[in-house]
Amino acid sequence: MYTIYTNHPLLARFIEYFYVLVGSAIVALAFNVFLLPNRVASGGVSGISTILNAVIEWEPAYVQWAFNIPLFVAGLIFLGKQFGAKTLAGTIFLPLVVFLSNDLEPWTSDPLLGSLFGGIGVGLGLGIVFRGKASTGGTDLAAQIIHKYTGFSLGRSVALIDGLIVLSAAIVFDIESGLYALIGLYVTSKTIDFVQVGLGRSKMAMIITNRQDEVREAILIKIDRGVTKLSAYGGFTDHERPILMCVVDQTEFTKLKQLVKSIDPTAFVIVMDAAEVLGEGFKRA
Repeated sequence: MYTIYTNHPLLARFIEYFYVLVGSAIVALAFNVFLLPNRVASGGVSGISTILNAVIEWEPAYVQWAFNIPLFVAGLIFLGKQFGAKTLAGTIFLPLVVFLSNDLEPWTSDPLLGSLFGGIGVGLGLGIVFRGKASTGGTDLAAQIIHKYTGFSLGRSVALIDGLIVLSAAIVFDIESGLYALIGLYVTSKTIDFVQVGLGRSKMAMIITNRQDEVREAILIKIDRGVTKLSAYGGFTDHERPILMCVVDQTEFTKLKQLVKSIDPTAFVIVMDAAEVLGEGFKRA
């Protein structure tokens, strides 16, 4: 999945709506063939609809519309007009696909497989929707309202709502179902991250060395990566000790380590993962 690049506003808008509709459809299909038949209520309005379908046999699509549309209106009232037509499209279209595909046969009757692949499907779909700069509404909007009026962080607000839904699943079904729901929720979050960031992984190295000019020149010439020189002072000596910062691709990292070691075996190197790097030599912003 790629970020949208175009100089044509109408084409960009069309592609964004395409992402929203395709992503919503994937979420709906994953719900119908993996989550609902195995009673995996892994958070969100879909989790609520799974519980209500099991308890009082309400049609999941109707339950999702009944929650999504009022929550969208509440979002407009309490949070302002920041969601737009794309979020409304996802809010309405996702339950529509759930309704139209409710006769599909389950792809598995194993709750573990259902939670794993359901989580992957939901995460993939939501990641695509987010690529379209929208959301599917639902409990995400409720979390944002809680965040605004209670002071809770957004992450804590989302965790609170999803936690209550998972707890409800454990009470209504059994503890094992609640655990499967947690698995689905975790896999969903990881899949969203994967869709947003992609396969590309980079490393950021912070290098403190007494031979900084040689190290900098070697990185520029032999690895063909840029280097940023940061001003810093030693905490013990209070002497100036500039830091060389360099971001390299995962495949170049071993070469960077060997290069620095060959020039200055005593160099102090700090390495961190860089999940997404935008700019020359990497991805465009």
